[in-house]
Amino acid sequence: MKKILAASALAIAALSVSPILSAPALAQAKGVGVADVRVAAARSNAFRTASQQIETTYKAQIDQQQSRGQTLQAEINVLIAKYNEEAKKTPQNQAALQAAAKAVQDKRQAAQTELGQIGAPVDLAIAYVEDQISVRMNEAIKAAMTAKKIDLLLNPDAVLARENNVDITDAVVTELNRILPSVSIAVPAGYQPGQLVQQRNQQLMDAARASQGTATPAPAPTGTQPTTR
Repeated sequence: MKKILAASALAIAALSVSPILSAPALAQAKGVGVADVRVAAARSNAFRTASQQIETTYKAQIDQQQSRGQTLQAEINVLIAKYNEEAKKTPQNQAALQAAAKAVQDKRQAAQTELGQIGAPVDLAIAYVEDQISVRMNEAIKAAMTAKKIDLLLNPDAVLARENNVDITDAVVTELNRILPSVSIAVPAGYQPGQLVQQRNQQLMDAARASQGTATPAPAPTGTQPTTR
């Protein structure tokens, strides 16, 4: 099983670098780089080791899902063949043709549901691994930017053209390996995908509100108040 982080799964916690930058912001930047955080996460030691551990720990579920998937596909192929036979008939029996099409559709949906249930523990473990990496990704990005003297970082998708030396993805991997050498695949009870990132974001928002609440108030104005008529 080789499953790479999906874009929708990797929610970067409080990412301070925006892929959409105005011309003045780019003009003021002293150093601009690009980095693909999804690639960096997938290349990290933490993710690679966790993937191997998941393959071992959940081998039974993975093997069952693959075996059952092959069986279900064979059953679907039989239904597809029946549909093709109905479609070739002249004249066509529309009721029979629609019934054959529905049988294929229903079987596919049932197969997806069944395979999803078999692989649910595996998917949850992968989501937990991704979540742990996501929480520390922003820290790794900032460290890589400091090391490479970059003050603006772009997503590769937002760049039309660039030289290879502006890509600091490998530097992000290096920092991520240093900051987060490993992660756990033991999913806590009650865990929901994305939970760690949500909790981290909430902590950051709470801290920001607290800092605003304890900020030193502006001094009261002094001098004579203007009179009004």
